[in-house]
Amino acid sequence: MNNSTVKSFNKSPIGGFRGLFNSDKITKGVLLLSSFVILFVAGGMIFSLVEGAIPALKSFGLRFIWSNNWNPTEGKENYGALPFIAGTIITSVAALLISLPLSFSVSLFLGEYYRGTKIAKILGTMVDLLAGIPSIVYGLWGFYVLRPLLIDLGLPNQGFGIFTASIILAIMIIPYATSLSNEIITMVPNELKEAAYSLGATRSEVIFNVVVPSARSGIIAGYILSFGRALGETMAVTMLVGNANIVPDGFFSTGNTMASVIANQFGEADGLKLSSLIAIGLLLFLLTGIINAIGKFIIKRMG
Repeated sequence: MNNSTVKSFNKSPIGGFRGLFNSDKITKGVLLLSSFVILFVAGGMIFSLVEGAIPALKSFGLRFIWSNNWNPTEGKENYGALPFIAGTIITSVAALLISLPLSFSVSLFLGEYYRGTKIAKILGTMVDLLAGIPSIVYGLWGFYVLRPLLIDLGLPNQGFGIFTASIILAIMIIPYATSLSNEIITMVPNELKEAAYSLGATRSEVIFNVVVPSARSGIIAGYILSFGRALGETMAVTMLVGNANIVPDGFFSTGNTMASVIANQFGEADGLKLSSLIAIGLLLFLLTGIINAIGKFIIKRMG
């Protein structure tokens, strides 16, 4: 087709119609619209949380963050978020520490020792399956299986508490930490490992002196993102943490998290109590956002 034919086609009604519905323009418009929708939704969430939290923040000020008094009695209402902030951080940190050895070992198994083998594929599928199980199922398993086991071991508070919730959280974040660490480990260049082997290094020496240092930043970022996942977990923790509005005084003490207190009390709350729960939700939103931003920053620095 010569140039004159192409020009004639573009000037025709069909050619003009095609130009009007150019696929590149449509794709760009759809992507731009999607981006604005995401920004609008995020902005709407922040606006709603801030608007709902204003009465509590006006009444208690910054004291709301470090006060440990939660008194819903009419005429004596006083609310503080410290018990729930402490419960959230303690359970999440404990879960991360519990999950770290197992998830790191599994990621090395999948990414190095048995990389590309049938057993690695089966185990990888099982890890992905764990990531897809609803949190309520983890909570039921913890309530009917893990809690009776802890009671038999002589732990107090009928098996409820920070320790029980931390174990369930650890099991829940293991798939995320494992998958992220495995992806980073497989990205380590083969040239580095081959150079170490050529110098006489053993496999374990290559892994712990070449692979792990090279992937360290990505592995740390993966655990930080998993920590952010643990901060916002609700149903499983609500079923096992004990739901006591106090600052935990020990690892086996009962407590409450920011997500669990909202789930427990939001349905019956109104007035200042409702505003206080929304303020706790705002704090959880900010805390999770900060943790995820730190993880993204580390991944960017690694790249």
